[in-house]
Amino acid sequence: MTLSAEPIIYGLIFVAVLVLVEGIYLTVFGKSISLNSRVNRRLDMLEKGDSRDKVLEQLRKEMSQHMQSQQIPIYSLLATKAQKANIAFSPSQLIMLMFGLAGVAFVGLTAATGASLPIRAVVSVVMGVAGVYLWVNNKAKKRMSMIEEQLPDAVELMVRSLRVGHPFSSAVSIVSNEVPDPLGTEMGVIADEAAYGRDMGESLKAMAERMDMQDMRFLAVAVTIQQTSGGNLAEILDGLAKVIRARFRLFRRVKAITAEAKWSGMFLSMFPILCLVGINVLQPNYYDEVMETAAFIPACLVVAGFLVANIFVMRRLVDIQV
Repeated sequence: MTLSAEPIIYGLIFVAVLVLVEGIYLTVFGKSISLNSRVNRRLDMLEKGDSRDKVLEQLRKEMSQHMQSQQIPIYSLLATKAQKANIAFSPSQLIMLMFGLAGVAFVGLTAATGASLPIRAVVSVVMGVAGVYLWVNNKAKKRMSMIEEQLPDAVELMVRSLRVGHPFSSAVSIVSNEVPDPLGTEMGVIADEAAYGRDMGESLKAMAERMDMQDMRFLAVAVTIQQTSGGNLAEILDGLAKVIRARFRLFRRVKAITAEAKWSGMFLSMFPILCLVGINVLQPNYYDEVMETAAFIPACLVVAGFLVANIFVMRRLVDIQV
C-alpha cells in the first residue's frame, strides 16, 4: 500500500472552489452586496443615481427569480436556498458558475493528481455543484439569522414611529432607511411597493412566505388584522416585538445548549476519517497485512454505515423544535 496525497489535494481544490465562488460574487456585485455593509443595498443603488422604480424592479427580480426556475433539474437542488439567501446571480449565471468551477476543479485535478479521466470528470462536477450549494446554503443561513436578529429592533422602531404620529407606511420607510441589510432592503421594497399602490399587509405576507419565517408571518397577520378590524397598531406591534425578542432569546439558548452535542457529533463523524488519513500519511503500509483478508471489505462497510448512522442520530438529537 503506497502513500497517496490525492485525498488532501482533493480537499484543497474543493476549498479553493468555495473561496473562488465568494471572490467572483464580490467582484461582480461589489461590496454593496455584502451583508456587513452599514448602508443597505437599496439605498446604495439609489445613491448611485438609479430611479426608484428601476431599483424596485431589479430587487423584485432578484427576490423572485430563483423559485421561478426551480423546474430546472440541477437548479432545483438550491432554488429555495438561493431565494432565502437572495443571491443576486440569476439562475442561469449560477448554473454557468457551477460548470465553470467544475472546469477549474478539473484542471486542478489534472495538474495535481494521477486519477483517470472519468474519475476526474465526475469529481470535478461534484465539486462544482457542491461548492455552489454549500456557498448558497451558508449565505442563506447567515442572512436568515441576521434578519431574525434585526426584526425585533425594526418592529420597535416602527412602534416609536407610530407613537409620534407617523402612518404605518412611513414607519416602514423609516425602518428601510435606518436598518442595514438584509432587513433594510427587504423593508425598502415593501415601502416602495406600498408607494406604488400595493397593500402593505399583502407585501408583508409575501415576504414572510418567500423567506419562510414565522416571526415575519406574525407581523403580517398583525398588520392585516389591524387594517381590517382597527385597533392600536403601536400596542400590537410592541407586544409582538417582545414576543419575537423572547423567541429569539429562546432560540439562542437552545443553540447554546445543543452546541456541545453538535460539535461532538461532528467530531465523532470526522475523527475516524482523519485518523485514516493520518495513518496512511504516517504509516503507508499499516493495512497491508489485513487488506487481503475476507473480512476487510465488510468491516469497512460496517464502519461506514455506523458513521452515516451517527450523523443522522446526532442531528436528530440536537434538532429541537421551538
